[in-house]
Amino acid sequence: MFLSNESVLRQVAVNSNNIVINRAGDELYVANIDVPTVTIIDVKTKKKKIEIPVGREPRQLTLSPDEQFLYVSCMYDHRVDIISLKKQKVVGHIETGIEPFGLVTSQDGRWLYVANYRSGTLSIVDLQSRKVKKDIAIGHRPRTVTITADGKKLYVPHYLEGKITVIDTQKEKVIKRISLAPSPDQEDRKKSQGIPNTLEQFVIAPDGKKAYVPHLLTNIDTPIHFEETIFPAISVIRLDRDEEILDERKELFEEINVTDVKNETMIVSNPYDIVFHPNGKKAYAIMSGSEDLVVFDLARGGNATQVLRRIQGDNPRGIVISPDGETLYIHQAMSHEIAIIKTGGEQTYAKAKQTEKNISLISKDSLSPLVREGKKIFYSANSDEYAAEITKNNWMSCASCHSDGDINGLTLLTPKGPRNVPSNILTTKTGLFMWDGSRDDFTDYIHTVQGEMGGMSQYDPGKPLPADVQHMFDALFAYLDDPNSFPVPKSPYREKDGSLTSTAKKGEKLFFGKGNCVSCHGGIYFTDSVKAADSNGKLTTAQTSFLHDIGTANILDRASAGDARAQFTNPRTPKQWDTPTLRGVWATAPYLHDGSAETIEEAIARHHIEDVTLLNEQEIKQIAAYVRSLE
Repeated sequence: MFLSNESVLRQVAVNSNNIVINRAGDELYVANIDVPTVTIIDVKTKKKKIEIPVGREPRQLTLSPDEQFLYVSCMYDHRVDIISLKKQKVVGHIETGIEPFGLVTSQDGRWLYVANYRSGTLSIVDLQSRKVKKDIAIGHRPRTVTITADGKKLYVPHYLEGKITVIDTQKEKVIKRISLAPSPDQEDRKKSQGIPNTLEQFVIAPDGKKAYVPHLLTNIDTPIHFEETIFPAISVIRLDRDEEILDERKELFEEINVTDVKNETMIVSNPYDIVFHPNGKKAYAIMSGSEDLVVFDLARGGNATQVLRRIQGDNPRGIVISPDGETLYIHQAMSHEIAIIKTGGEQTYAKAKQTEKNISLISKDSLSPLVREGKKIFYSANSDEYAAEITKNNWMSCASCHSDGDINGLTLLTPKGPRNVPSNILTTKTGLFMWDGSRDDFTDYIHTVQGEMGGMSQYDPGKPLPADVQHMFDALFAYLDDPNSFPVPKSPYREKDGSLTSTAKKGEKLFFGKGNCVSCHGGIYFTDSVKAADSNGKLTTAQTSFLHDIGTANILDRASAGDARAQFTNPRTPKQWDTPTLRGVWATAPYLHDGSAETIEEAIARHHIEDVTLLNEQEIKQIAAYVRSLE
């Protein structure tokens, strides 16, 4: 039998999210993300009804049309958990692709559509058998999933590519890809511009004619600077043609331009989710970095009319609205709370207000207090919250470039030259930091905070930091160092049983043999950077024997005299490069320090060293197959 009642036909558009409200508006369902539970909240009593254990990293959830079942993507367990809302417990599991993220049920409740983040596929699940009927290859990093009111189309944003895949549910195939346009360069570098990336949601308006997509714009044309690199944006898609309406994109200093008491534009950062008033006249967007609510008046031009600064709690990542349009419920992902905001009604001059206390979601945090603090800091662009501002004037968080803690797939300009944004996977385990190995201690990142993010400018990096500021770096390090923070992703390039393919096995022999890749990429982390230590075994930038020139320097690379925190004992030339780990490298394209290699094959071929020059094209492909399999 089917898990849900097929006689119930849902007739509204639905987008997957980390917080969901039922039709009656009397229950909230929340995926607690880094705590492996789902919480049900009684809206009337404003209290937690129950917290239900589920698999690891529950990212998003969706209801069956009859609202009898809740489906939860458990990202790190590669499965969907099925919760019976009547029994209030998990009653089954569905195996999916690698790292499922977004999911929605079909309008009749027969099918479940699941976006697999690492596999790059959309799984179509038969809910009668609880088995995957079909996997559709849709491209890199699909995240959330949205279904239209008539159930005929699915929209799946690709997190880093600025693209949205459109799927015909009847034909079960991709029918279009929508590419968000770059915002053109402007003479004033402090004005919104750049490449769309970090697409967080796809939310259809009540009339079904448009959808809104919150994302970032990243300017790669100028050196990294907190006011000139990262900009918030919300793009608008016309659904009858599946095309972007460029003139309606909401951008900072234009459609997002609310001034404070000093008549200065209030800077907001990291847009994450959006919800519409039921009558479609207003939209409410949450900014996860600056921790704000932005209200748009769609009946009067579509511009932002209010910024509700500093929603109580940390890192808003999901928002829903009550059926009467009077109340907003916001999921504070780092403090594990629900913030309650009164919309003030549909009137043009009504102001949203927070007048009630937050509702706690969890009984126990799965992270230690220090790791939790570091994670909050990493995702925060709140310039007022900590001992020292991590960013100037709320512009950007660490996650603005390291999207969701990982990469953003872009190459940014720095004073040393173009730099490919590296992954944080295993970053504390693999030796020196930075592409040129010029940092050996995590607190060295005060140079990034000062030079790129605009924060902590009052401190001399060459001197010890005050204890409370040093504690911020210690907390960030603890978060990055926690093995659960950034697990090495499973490779989709292995056989189903996890073994190497025949091509990868040949590549393995070449890797350790003829290609001699192991001379640099050795050990359990596939890097020699861990050997850059002094006589006491302590990592040091003074040990440069494990920096290499493999002929990949960019003409824009510049020598550096070192930095103040190292007392300028760490100079570097464009011929000294640190060896990156190869574990999980399949997921980190583009490659090399300047992002100039699109594929692993190209990155290997660009190694101008004797062992590699002796390899033929087929051997390079075999080595690349092995490297793609590394986990």
